[in-house]
Amino acid sequence: MRLLEAFRGTALQLPNRIAMAPMTRGRADDTTGVPHPRTAEYYAQRASAGLIVSEGVWVNLTGKSGPGIPGLVTERQVEAWREVTEAVHEKGGRIFAQLWHAGRVAHPGVTGRTPVAPSAVRQAGRIFSAGGWTDTVEPRALTEDEIGEVVQDFAAAARRAVEAGFDGVELHGANGYLIQEFLAGNTNRREDRYGGSVAARLGFPLEVVAAVVEQIGAAKVALRISPGNPENDIVEDDGKEVYSRLLTELRRYELAYLHVIDTPDAEALSHLRPLWPGTLVANLRSKEPTSREEGESLIESGLADVVAFGRLFIANPDLPARFALDAPLAQAHHDVYYGARLDGYTDFPAFEPDSAKFACSARS
Repeated sequence: MRLLEAFRGTALQLPNRIAMAPMTRGRADDTTGVPHPRTAEYYAQRASAGLIVSEGVWVNLTGKSGPGIPGLVTERQVEAWREVTEAVHEKGGRIFAQLWHAGRVAHPGVTGRTPVAPSAVRQAGRIFSAGGWTDTVEPRALTEDEIGEVVQDFAAAARRAVEAGFDGVELHGANGYLIQEFLAGNTNRREDRYGGSVAARLGFPLEVVAAVVEQIGAAKVALRISPGNPENDIVEDDGKEVYSRLLTELRRYELAYLHVIDTPDAEALSHLRPLWPGTLVANLRSKEPTSREEGESLIESGLADVVAFGRLFIANPDLPARFALDAPLAQAHHDVYYGARLDGYTDFPAFEPDSAKFACSARS
């Protein structure tokens, strides 16, 4: 099975090609942004993944998108994350921190602040805040000086991530959050050096990458993108040009990997794979969780080097071993995906067949 083969990339050395995708779980202390004490256990249970990418972690409070989202800004947060990384490493795993600024996909009911974005364009729909589902609000357009400050917030969070023991960071440039808001024409209506032309819209994302690389080195930096993903009211009419030019610019760095979210028809992956000589992690977005067969197909076709699985890892902490044994896959109810409740977090057991062949070392 190709998914169970080791991967040897320029920056990543993985025992298998199964990554745990970043998933918001909402269990952090909502006042302090400190991860829950059981977060270390949660990630350590899943350390047999070739690579774990943490849930999105805010780089400043304004960028926090919902209740229970952890940060990586204060020393208390760093100390709590250090417990997480140590627990994962003790189990033989590897873990990257996903650094996140939600941009306009935030709410005063969560942060106490007006959301910020490239332009004052309100997101359609509703957003989940401390009081439940509520109407979105119009964001405030960032000034050029503030854009520079956010760039440095990403760089500082990356430095703290390394201090906390993470093996690297993944910059969240997908799903309609701040980095993608600068890339998309419907959310970026600026007329200064950060908006208008495709080259100008690439400015902020590339400045973030450059600043983070300067802080911790390119081998510890990855970027996640979701070309054509309409989530959070994003419209990318010129997406092929935008992402082609983005990858052209990124090739100057030897990043740890590029993480691409795509639909099962793999249209974006088919376009971008020939443009990206480095390691590519693929993640499929669809109504049903990505299957083992879909993951195998991505590897076999050459569209991906590693495949990220999300929802299956919630109820199957030992997912690589279950794939190896063709074992039954447990199902988690959507009600336990998010929130402060602790059932549905660390209480999913590993599969226990009679055969000793089930033993699966994360470094084998």
